[in-house]
Amino acid sequence: MFIRHSSTCFIILLVYVDDVILVSNNITELEVPKTRLHNKFKLKNLGDLKYFLGLEVARSNNRIFVSQRAYALQLLEDLGYLGCKPVSTPMEPNLKLSQDENDKLADPTLYRKMIGKLQYLTITRPDIAYSVNKLSQFLAMPKFKHFQAAQRVLQYVKSTPGQGIFLPAASEIQLRVYTDADWAACVDTRRSTTGFCIFLGSSIISWKSKKQQMVSRSSAEAEYRAMANTTSELVWLLSLLKELRVEHKGPAIMYCDNKAAQHIAANHIFHERTKHIEIDCHLVREKVQQEVIKTAHVSTKEQLPDILTKALFPNQFRALKD
Repeated sequence: MFIRHSSTCFIILLVYVDDVILVSNNITELEVPKTRLHNKFKLKNLGDLKYFLGLEVARSNNRIFVSQRAYALQLLEDLGYLGCKPVSTPMEPNLKLSQDENDKLADPTLYRKMIGKLQYLTITRPDIAYSVNKLSQFLAMPKFKHFQAAQRVLQYVKSTPGQGIFLPAASEIQLRVYTDADWAACVDTRRSTTGFCIFLGSSIISWKSKKQQMVSRSSAEAEYRAMANTTSELVWLLSLLKELRVEHKGPAIMYCDNKAAQHIAANHIFHERTKHIEIDCHLVREKVQQEVIKTAHVSTKEQLPDILTKALFPNQFRALKD
């Protein structure tokens, strides 16, 4: 990404191999870089952004909608699941997957192909991020139960091929963060799962579902590690906004449903009792003291990252997705 600022306008140039997006607050200013690029590389001007690397962009004066509908349908067709029976959730509620299964797949090629294609779909689909992340952990030696779980994700995609991200134009410049952890969720390693989602105003712009690198000895420790990972992402986003010269007033609000983790972040006395997570403690507390972030409590029922840390029942899944 290349950025140029002047006293009256800005130009952003995003390049991925031979695909280019140009953005500016002054359309006439785009003619100069377009002409220079065309003289050097013989580019083809495709007009307003509608399609980019499998992402479909629908625009109006007050909103943008980004989805991968065509890619999702092509994925189902390539894998032979275009006629499968749709389901309402990507994973069975409370499903626990493990390596300790006996029915090993004779040929794991199809399973790996499924997961590889689904991973790219998560760019605009936080609703399948947890399922794909979980199934990705069994690529080395997948079992039949894992294959069945992957089939269910495809059935869910069949029911929601046009699901995507809605970005309203009239949105305040305020970062809100929801972070959560499912303690000792992995049956094989007892590592916890981190989930977070970051909103700019009312628009979700970043999310992650990932297994933690270390075993946490308490739910508070697991939650605090999730807060540290989220803080790192948040600091990067704030630096990106600054580089784009977008002013973010006040600290970002980080919502967490674990009061023990919040107390550790706010009170240095707790740090003496948590030296085994000392680095994470210093990172989060430093940003709290600098007023980069401000922690706030949220009830477990309203904790949005639950959709990124565990398999949910249909009603709860639908509510969090909406």
